Amino acid sequence: MSGHRVAADSAVTALAPAVWGSTYLVTTEFLPADRPLLAATVRALPAGLILLLIGRTLPRGIWWARALVLGVLNIGAFFTLLFLAAYHLPGGVAALVGSVQPMFVLVLSALLLGDRIKAVHLVACALGATGVGLLVLQPNAGLNATGVTAGLLAAVSMACGIVLTKRWGRPEGVGLLTFTGWQLTVGGLVLAPIALLGEGLPDTITGRNLAGFGYLGFVGALLAYAVWFRGVERLPALAVSFLGFISPLAATALGYLVLGQTLRPLQLAGAVAVVAAVVVAQPRGGRRKAPLPSPVEAPPVSTGPPAPAASRPSGVAR
Repeated sequence: MSGHRVAADSAVTALAPAVWGSTYLVTTEFLPADRPLLAATVRALPAGLILLLIGRTLPRGIWWARALVLGVLNIGAFFTLLFLAAYHLPGGVAALVGSVQPMFVLVLSALLLGDRIKAVHLVACALGATGVGLLVLQPNAGLNATGVTAGLLAAVSMACGIVLTKRWGRPEGVGLLTFTGWQLTVGGLVLAPIALLGEGLPDTITGRNLAGFGYLGFVGALLAYAVWFRGVERLPALAVSFLGFISPLAATALGYLVLGQTLRPLQLAGAVAVVAAVVVAQPRGGRRKAPLPSPVEAPPVSTGPPAPAASRPSGVAR
């Protein structure tokens, strides 16, 4: 894979966490209060059904079980825990807790994919976590046990989903949008009864709520996850995971641009550290060297007069 191709795939994949960085803003400003399960369900299920109608292909054989596992890890459990953390923690703190995800991916990739843990990976993890801490932690940032636990479990869920998606790949003949639709639909179907029983429906739904649900479903789920799974296929699992650091970076930028929040020098330093961690963790593409000619393919060197035809062995393969 060439360096230009790696850079292009990384840049495209980075669009997904950039969009997810707006989740914290949309959740607190547009969605009904205290409805994390409903928010997760409405975000996943409509987008998944749309993609299923477009692809018109269902899983077969072992892929029923795999689609269930991936749908729960990447969508169902992750969405629920993400929204739960967003409701119980300031957006920046929730992002900080989620920044441990690459560390889980690092360990799981070594166990399940046989990837080597290199010093540069550990440096990138430390640099990224430090950068996120400088970026999002405020003097008055509140910590909540429920929110922190939910954030950590969300990181574990997504880490497992990334590594298993990389290990299992995608069924032959199944398009990327259909593969994304399987997971969104499974995640939404798992969430729907839990949301209805645990939370119920809000008394009123405003136009602002509908706009928030529509954005999270179409942009934050359908488009963003298709881009994300494309990146998981083309890039190493750890490199994809580090792109998730862009999410708190985007959340901080939106807080500054939309909510009028201020940026301190330490936050700017954290932003630089986050970008550096993402760059350090990306694979380095290079040109493949042309293989040396095989000795069998080399022309024979004549050292004397040709042998008579009758003396050639009859069993030589051509």
